[in-house]
Amino acid sequence: MVTQFNRRSFLKLTSGAVAAAMIPGCSGNRQKPNFVFILVDDLGWKDLGCYGSEFYETPNIDRLAAQGMRFTDAYAACPVCSPTRASIMSGKYPARIHLTDWIKGRQFQVGDEAINKLIPPEFEHQMALEEVTIAESLKKEKYSTCFIGKWHLGEADKFWPEHQGFDINIGGWKKGAPYYRHYDYETDEWTGDSGYVSPYKNPRLEDGPEGEYLTDRLADEAIKYIKDKQQNPFLLYLAFYTVHNPMHGKPEYVAKFKKKAKMMGLDKIDPFNYERAWIEKSGRGRYRERYVQSHAEYAAMVYSLDENVGRVMDTLSELDLEEDTIVIFMSDNGGLSTSEGTPTSNLPLRAGKGWLYDGGIREPMIIKWPGVIQGGQTCSEPVISTDFYPTMLEMAGMRQMPEQHMDGKSMVALLKGDRTFKRGPIFWHYPHYSNQGGKPGAAVRVGDYKLIEWYETNEIELYNMRTDYFERNNLAHKIPDKANELRELLHKWRDRVGADMPTPK
Repeated sequence: MVTQFNRRSFLKLTSGAVAAAMIPGCSGNRQKPNFVFILVDDLGWKDLGCYGSEFYETPNIDRLAAQGMRFTDAYAACPVCSPTRASIMSGKYPARIHLTDWIKGRQFQVGDEAINKLIPPEFEHQMALEEVTIAESLKKEKYSTCFIGKWHLGEADKFWPEHQGFDINIGGWKKGAPYYRHYDYETDEWTGDSGYVSPYKNPRLEDGPEGEYLTDRLADEAIKYIKDKQQNPFLLYLAFYTVHNPMHGKPEYVAKFKKKAKMMGLDKIDPFNYERAWIEKSGRGRYRERYVQSHAEYAAMVYSLDENVGRVMDTLSELDLEEDTIVIFMSDNGGLSTSEGTPTSNLPLRAGKGWLYDGGIREPMIIKWPGVIQGGQTCSEPVISTDFYPTMLEMAGMRQMPEQHMDGKSMVALLKGDRTFKRGPIFWHYPHYSNQGGKPGAAVRVGDYKLIEWYETNEIELYNMRTDYFERNNLAHKIPDKANELRELLHKWRDRVGADMPTPK
C-alpha cells in the first residue's frame, strides 16, 4: 500500500519540481495554463444538447464541446455530492478518506428507519485539512486560486475553501444547496423562500440587489476574478449551485419552456413511470422515475447555467486568454430523476442521483485544451473524478508528482490522442441509504463490464456497458467467471482502502 501523503510532506517539495519548458497549449510568454474548472450540481448525463437533450437548450456548453473533447463514459466518484467534490479536491476515492455520503447524510436527517436492514457506518463530515488539495498543489506552482459557489465539504468554517488552498472564497460554506426552504416528503413539495435570489443568507456571499439571481451573480464574480488576475496563471473553480433543488428558474425562462413543452406536446404526457423493478425492490418512500424531460422550471435553470457559462467563455476570449486557458466542465452526480420533485430524466441511463446505476454516477464531462485537443472530439474511455488532480498537475508542467492523488490517473496522454490509454478499474463504495431510494452497495467497472454488489442481500448484477449501457440485462448468472473476477477485485480494493462497511441490525 502506498503511504498516504500529508500536507507537511508536500510542503517539503522543492521548486525544482517546476518544469522549465513551455507548456503545450500556451501562447505568448505564458509558461503555465490557466484553469477554469466548472462544476455543476445535480446535472444529469442527458441534460445538455450535445448529450442528446431535445428539450433543454445549451448552445454555449455545446460550443464548448465543439471546441474540446466530450466524454461519453465519465464518472463521478459517488452518486451524491460531497464525496465526489472531495474526490476532485483530493484525488482520492471517498472510501479512502471515509467521506462517503453528503454532509451530514440521510441518517442524520431522518434517523434510523425500521425498514432498513443495515446500519450505515459513520463517516467524516468534512474533508480533513491534512489532505493536500489541488488548489494547494497549484499554489505551490505560483498559481492564484479562487473558489466560487458550492463547497459542502465541512460544517465548521475552518474546513471551508479559504483554509483548503484557495486565496479567495466567494459563496463556499457548509450548505449544499442555496435554500432555507423546507422539503415536505408527504406532499413532495418545497415550502418557504428560495435562496436562488438575494438575500442569500450565505456568510461567504454578500447579498446583492433584491431579486438578483444566484447563477448570474456567481458568473459575475468569476468574470471579475478573471479580469483581476489575467496577468498571472490562475485556478478558477466555479461550482454552480444550480441545478440543485429547490427548483427556481427566472420567470421569463420558465414561460419560454412551458411554451416549448406545449408546442412539443409534452404537457399532455404523464412523464413518470411508477413500475420499474428497482422501484419495487427499493420498497421505501415516494419514488418514481421520470422518463420525459419536460420540467419547465428545471429547463429554465439549465438555460441560465448555459447562459452564464457562455459569459465566462466570452470573457476569456475578450481578454485574449482563450488560448492560454484550459476549461473543464463536469457534474458532481447524476440527475435527480427518482424523488424530491423528480425534475429530470436520465434515460436511456437507469435511475439517477443516489443510485449506483449509471444514471446516478455517469456525468457530462468536457475538456477544452487549446493547442492540444482538436475540437469536436468524443472519447468513450471510462474515466472518473479522481483523475482530474494528476491531469491538471501534468497540464501545469509539474514534473515531480506528489502521491496525494493516489486514486487518480492522469488523462494527459488520452487528451493528446493516445488511443492505447487504458484507465484501469474504477470503483465505487456507497454504504448508505440515499434520499432517492438507493441502497447500500459498491460497484466496479473494468473495460466494458460493470458489477454492482448490494450489501443488504449480497446480490450482484453484471452488465456489459458497451452493448447494454441502460443496464437491463444482468449477466451475473450467464458469465459467472467474469462476475466472480470483478467481485473479487472489488473486495480486494475495498480492503486496500479501508472502506467502512454497514452492519446488520
